Amino acid sequence: MTIANLFGVPLGTSLSTLLSWRLTFMLVGVWGIIILYYIWKWVPQVEGLPDTGFKGQFRFLKTGAPWLILGATMLGNGGVFCWYSYINPLLTKVSGFSTESITLLMVLAGFGMVVGNLLGGKLSDKYTPGRVAASTQFILFTALLGIFFVAHINWLTALLMCLCTAGLFAVSSPQQISIIHFAKGGELLGAACIQVAFNLGNAIGAYIGGLPLQAGLGYQYPALIGAPLAFVGFILLTLFYKKYEPKKA
Repeated sequence: MTIANLFGVPLGTSLSTLLSWRLTFMLVGVWGIIILYYIWKWVPQVEGLPDTGFKGQFRFLKTGAPWLILGATMLGNGGVFCWYSYINPLLTKVSGFSTESITLLMVLAGFGMVVGNLLGGKLSDKYTPGRVAASTQFILFTALLGIFFVAHINWLTALLMCLCTAGLFAVSSPQQISIIHFAKGGELLGAACIQVAFNLGNAIGAYIGGLPLQAGLGYQYPALIGAPLAFVGFILLTLFYKKYEPKKA
């Protein structure tokens, strides 16, 4: 996924700019058919998990830990996507980057995602997933605030953009580890729930981030709207880390 963001997003942006956005959609559709074939050909069969029954799948939701993880995932992602949904006009209309430089900037954003994804996993092994997720979420909060205040300084905006995309993927690995750990007997449902939380946060963030733009404010304001959501995500992850997560020796 991170490699796809590193190469796919800039390529799609470039094709849309040079030729047509319809061509990008068509190529994605064709590529999807190719991928379906290789999933069928290459992905091995995996043995099923023990059957805990329909009710057993939901039993893990009786504790507070998974709700804190899911709430933090939704709000944290929502906060970042308030800003990231409108990244292109922010970079061109506020930070002053040229349209031609957007492809390179999206490569930089994708590079941040790759690095963040690797760091999130490594740090979770060294410390604990909840602690790593909470710390990263706080960095995202401060980065979003920073983007709002320095959006007119192009190099600082680009640096904070890379930090945000790195944080977005650094926090996702420990969140997914944590939900699996606290979803005993309902691991598949837990994995599905965390994806729902991710995508719900994306949708909510894009909608809320668009509200200041509808009100006529500048493209830096979605980052300001997203910062409180990221901060609440930090609080929820801190509660999870302090109350539920076993401490490493």
